[in-house]
Amino acid sequence: MPHTLIPFDMAELLDSEEAVSEYLSQVLADGDTDELIRAIGHVAKARGMSQIAKDSGLGRASLYKALAPGAQPRFDTVIKVMHALGIELRATPAHT
Repeated sequence: MPHTLIPFDMAELLDSEEAVSEYLSQVLADGDTDELIRAIGHVAKARGMSQIAKDSGLGRASLYKALAPGAQPRFDTVIKVMHALGIELRATPAHT
């Protein structure tokens, strides 16, 4: 009997503020900027891309383009999207 793979959608797991916070915190801790952009895209998808585009002042197509794999959006774009998502970046001392 052949096995069927079920497509994985990270956005489906981001169903609470705690899940979003933990996910983004882990991605930030890993330090991979490409993965951070991908993670922000997952959160935006979970919250509704159309609403995030509207709240960030970006066009829907521009939002998809900024969060696409390999994209290198401007920092101000990332901040606009994070504000639209209701997420703050905070600086804390690094633990060594």
